[in-house]
Amino acid sequence: MLHLRLITPADRTDAVVRLIESTVGTTHLVVLPGAARNPAGDVVMCDVAREAGDELIGALRGLDLDKTGSIAVENIDLSLSERADKAEDEAPGEGADAVLWEHLTDATHEESTLSITYLAFITLATMIAACGVVLDNAILIVGAMAVGPEFGPLAAFSTAIVRRRPRLALRSLIALLVGFAVAMVVTVGFSHFMDWVNLFSAEQLDAERPNTNFIYRPDWFSFVVAVLAGCAGTLSLTSAKSGALVGVAISVTTVPAAANAAVAFSFNEYKQAWGSTEQLLLNMLGIILAGTLTLLAQKWLWRKQA
Repeated sequence: MLHLRLITPADRTDAVVRLIESTVGTTHLVVLPGAARNPAGDVVMCDVAREAGDELIGALRGLDLDKTGSIAVENIDLSLSERADKAEDEAPGEGADAVLWEHLTDATHEESTLSITYLAFITLATMIAACGVVLDNAILIVGAMAVGPEFGPLAAFSTAIVRRRPRLALRSLIALLVGFAVAMVVTVGFSHFMDWVNLFSAEQLDAERPNTNFIYRPDWFSFVVAVLAGCAGTLSLTSAKSGALVGVAISVTTVPAAANAAVAFSFNEYKQAWGSTEQLLLNMLGIILAGTLTLLAQKWLWRKQA
């Protein structure tokens, strides 16, 4: 169940209440006349089944409530109510299959913001991965994958394609390009420093590295894994099962590929750098393609089911 807290202008409260009452899957309607102060108006609260939430939120935005008032949505972890159970039974479809498009757009918009924190995480992840590729340490590679925040902009780009939001697509693309560019430039400097203190060497980079040589040797398996990870990550975002995102993060070779390219470039190993760059681009393409197709499939299946 979802809990909606609305601030409505007094002259639109009746229309909002009628809309809520006519939407299948709603219950626990509360109206507090004149309770809101900023902006001034009435406070309307209700609970709605997740599978009916997107329809109701879209209709409320159709009343311009997001411009003249406020729409706040919260997840209800526990609701002990027969009326809530009845509302969930009456709503079409299953809650786990429902996509809250406004929530997805807002969440991916936030994740694709080019901020100092985002740059710090992707840079630190790339530097950790640089240590992993030089030492041929798979544990460090997995840790760097988990730290990397790049799935947010990738998911946002897929969302922007499906929702036809060019500004979100541009914002995501900038976050990806600038983020990886900054991370790789810093990692090149980090590699030179580690070489200066005799912790990195060209011999280590040129070794066979059985645990990490796949990073600069892209193949069709890399693309297949990226597609599968993109599907799983998108489903995790749309179904609010964020625990799966950790598994997605350690399934794709974006951050390690960027790290290997940076280290290889610092040692003038341009063949490895190019192979790693191909791996990076192949993984990003697979994730975006899979995310877009998954969202389109969810959109079509939900409409058919509803």
